[in-house]
Amino acid sequence: MLPFIVTLGLAGQVTASPWEAFDEPTADAPLAVGGYANGCLLGGEALAPEGPGYQVVRLARQRHYAHPELVQYLSDLGRKVESAGIGTMLVADVAMPRGGPFEYGHRSHQTGLDADIWLRLDVPPLPRDRRRGNDDVEAVSVVDTGRFRVVPGNWTQNQAELLRLAASDDRVARIFVHPAIKKALCDADWPGREWLRRVRPWHRHTAHFHVRLRCPPGDTGCIAQDEPPAGDGCGAELASWLPPNYRPPAPRPPGERPPLPARCRAMLGDPTTARTN
Repeated sequence: MLPFIVTLGLAGQVTASPWEAFDEPTADAPLAVGGYANGCLLGGEALAPEGPGYQVVRLARQRHYAHPELVQYLSDLGRKVESAGIGTMLVADVAMPRGGPFEYGHRSHQTGLDADIWLRLDVPPLPRDRRRGNDDVEAVSVVDTGRFRVVPGNWTQNQAELLRLAASDDRVARIFVHPAIKKALCDADWPGREWLRRVRPWHRHTAHFHVRLRCPPGDTGCIAQDEPPAGDGCGAELASWLPPNYRPPAPRPPGERPPLPARCRAMLGDPTTARTN
């Protein structure tokens, strides 16, 4: 069993996660196990630190691992971004080598099917040593949170096109953005609007968007999320996320995490489980 990494969590209580200590994926066949916010990843892959149309930032975090389905999606999206000539896509946190719960920063991203993509597109290709630390490249908000609107200059047609390209892929279950970004997309004139259904308003997400893929075919242990409601989400649903209806998120209550699926617990050497579970 791996040693636990101990840190201070919510309300100052001591928490621990052994998942931070894994430095490589398992040698299993690819499998997303459990739910997006309560699971793990078998047979993951490292997303290449750079490729056509994209580069990974904050490399020292070792959070650029994913289910091969997501690796392929991000590589495909990078090529579309390059072909569109809208800049270089910056990929931030994806998952740890074997998925699982983070000590900080995310509740989801546990099965290798979630990825954060920054909205700034003006960073030129940089060597890897310029993309290692948290402060080497900065995220830039595109939202004026006081006025609940996008910031001209930070938000351009290029950012809108990046989101359209990202959401127009049938592998995507949802993309989370700040409500002001969803409104800007809804207000724009698009030749087709079916992809807007996948773009969902959510708290924060002012400098990046969060892509979530569907459970890959054959991953029977992967717990899927319900399909988004029908329609483009630009009517009453969006209005419920905008002032005066908007309500900020409540603080997360402290408490123990729910038990992980047996296959994930087995990865940690839990003697009450078997690797065949």
